Amino acid sequence: MIARFRADLERFGFADTRLAIAVSGGPDSLALLLLAREACGADAIEAATVDHGLRPESAAEAAFVAEICKQLGVAHTTLTVEVPKGNVQSNARDARYLALGQWHDEVRAGVLVTAHHGDDQAETLLMRLNRGSGVPGLAGIRSTAEIPGWGGTLFRPLLRWSKRELESVVSASRIEPVRDPSNVDVKFDRARVRRFLAEQEWIDPDALAASAEHLEDAWRAIEWFAAEDWETHVVPDSDDQGRGFLYYANVPRAVAIETIRSIIEELGRETSRSDAARAFDRLWKGENASLAGVLAIPGTEQIADTGVTLRVWRFSEEPPRKT
Repeated sequence: MIARFRADLERFGFADTRLAIAVSGGPDSLALLLLAREACGADAIEAATVDHGLRPESAAEAAFVAEICKQLGVAHTTLTVEVPKGNVQSNARDARYLALGQWHDEVRAGVLVTAHHGDDQAETLLMRLNRGSGVPGLAGIRSTAEIPGWGGTLFRPLLRWSKRELESVVSASRIEPVRDPSNVDVKFDRARVRRFLAEQEWIDPDALAASAEHLEDAWRAIEWFAAEDWETHVVPDSDDQGRGFLYYANVPRAVAIETIRSIIEELGRETSRSDAARAFDRLWKGENASLAGVLAIPGTEQIADTGVTLRVWRFSEEPPRKT
């Protein structure tokens, strides 16, 4: 298993990178800690536990992880955060990543590493399918991403590992991991999906996770083509004193949606993919579209030498409304 984990690090170019590992004390993160300790050595990794203060046991759990790290010779830090009221899981996630991102910088690590695994990926894919998500959502949990709310690189090396395999790593070490009761609390969507998957013999979580990885590849291809589309088919609008843009929109819808979002961002605004998609549909039908204070007007332009007609959409700041 150590060689396999090392191969996962090498696949993403992180085999010789200093790792900042988030360890909650649960079986998944403990397995990550143990694998990284054996594959990289104690001096090449640091661990941190976030104490959200949401359960009476949280401080003791952080101390439990600190003791395991001491035994392994791995540096450990406990990060205490305050979670705002409201959506507890979402707010806890935001607070956790903010604290971990700052700590990752302080210890001069190359990447922040978390223990998301294949079963998590399968659950995420099912949840997002049920919400009607597009390709970015169906791509699931990314192998690499930006640390939410902070910046820097977030790396998830265990997305090809099952929870069963990680449990066996911890069991072999004779460590009894922490069990978070929220993981089985069916008032949370993920816990309900987790229970559903466990009850379905015909559903293979590993296969679902593999599908999410294929979708991640597809999404990265769309991002690449959208970047090319922005560079080659979006130009300043000379009729608008350079404040607006002309978009020669002749690419598939999924790519154009990303380019529209880039145009809106360049104009100092922000828009969602769903709003950009609605704008694309209106423009494709030859109708004006308004989003985030930007007016988009459809048109065409004929290339004289070839006679080919191209769609050209003009984006500019929406004029003030008359009162």
